[in-house]
Amino acid sequence: MNRRRTTVKEIHHGRTTAAWTGSILAIIAIIVMSIGFLTGSGTWPSPNWTIIIVGLIILAIAPIAGGILNKMGLGQD
Repeated sequence: MNRRRTTVKEIHHGRTTAAWTGSILAIIAIIVMSIGFLTGSGTWPSPNWTIIIVGLIILAIAPIAGGILNKMGLGQD
């Protein structure tokens, strides 16, 4: 029998620096937004919109940072 050797592509399943950075930033953003929803200056629930907007900005940065790190070679091909 003739057996061919094949090269197996390494699959990271999200275990790359780019994936971890994007995920951790998204988790931090969700925590910040949750704090913003719970810490308003009035009767409960009274959201603190400044903190919520900061969380949304962090959430918008998460895929951008992951994409930049992926382009730098720290992500999966």
